[in-house]
Amino acid sequence: MTIPVQNLSSVEQTALFPLYYRALESQRPDGLLQDRKAVELVNQIDYDFAKLKIQSFVQVAVLLRARQFDIRTRDFLTRHPDGVVVYVGCGLDTRFDRVDNGQVEWYDLDLPEIIEVRRQLIPETPRTHLLGYSVLDPVWMDGIGKLAGRSLLMIAEAVFPFLRGEDVKRIVLTLTQRFPGTELVFDAMSPLLVKIQNLVFWRSGMEVRLQWGLSHSRELEAWHPGFQLLSEWNHFEQPEPRLGLSRWMRYVPVFGKGARILQYRLGN
Repeated sequence: MTIPVQNLSSVEQTALFPLYYRALESQRPDGLLQDRKAVELVNQIDYDFAKLKIQSFVQVAVLLRARQFDIRTRDFLTRHPDGVVVYVGCGLDTRFDRVDNGQVEWYDLDLPEIIEVRRQLIPETPRTHLLGYSVLDPVWMDGIGKLAGRSLLMIAEAVFPFLRGEDVKRIVLTLTQRFPGTELVFDAMSPLLVKIQNLVFWRSGMEVRLQWGLSHSRELEAWHPGFQLLSEWNHFEQPEPRLGLSRWMRYVPVFGKGARILQYRLGN
């Protein structure tokens, strides 16, 4: 049985791109990451993946980002084996299968339409739960309220740049108030890179637009006295040969430091 995704909006269908990238990568012996579950899902979805226009640089960049989020999540679970992970904007990612340590309590959060497709493809289990809400609706935090007091990691991959800055701040401050000590891992772009990326979207005819740019990695520390930057990473930190000539962009400041993955501790 195949699962149709035609009812997803054009923006929501962008969740198919990283899924397909991971499925393709898993068939390479030198893959940047291995995700056999992604291969299974691509075969279950009623969609012509062959029509997706694959740009090598974008594909590799997305995979490097996903791998880094995996690394951060595994590190958290090494330190907190029975911790809780909330994956904001999960799309059709299968990160749980890639990092599961046999103890973690996992919550996947995305828009109701995405979660409905996900529910058909990846049913809930005693340790995996689905939350069909916009991240802007704070009611989703009620779904994990019973876990207050446990070590919590929130990962937001390719989410915050699409939100308004005031909404990002409100989400983070509310999370801190309700679950102090949460670790947050997210990706961000500089304001200039946001403008450049939106120009790329416009020229490609894509409807999506970025809204929030982060000028400095420590910018969030000014939002709350208990915020602490734990680590940061960018795509060009360690040159990846498959980025081709793009790997030399590490020497161009706007690109070399323009896109980052940041890890924060929110409060004590």
